[in-house]
Amino acid sequence: MKGLTSFLSGLILGVLTGATLAILVAPESGEELRGQIRQRVETIQSEVSRAAQDRRAELERELAGLRRAH
Repeated sequence: MKGLTSFLSGLILGVLTGATLAILVAPESGEELRGQIRQRVETIQSEVSRAAQDRRAELERELAGLRRAH
């Protein structure tokens, strides 16, 4: 669980850093840039959610295996 928390923290920090840098150096208009950032954030949220679901399923399988072993 610690690894997942560290991963998610790093991912969030990376997204915020990337968004800030994109705003500072972007040649697009503010509206276009906000749209791109919104789309990227939605994509990342989807990927994080999927990764969390996969990890939960993995942990549930491990727990079930441990319960059967005892």
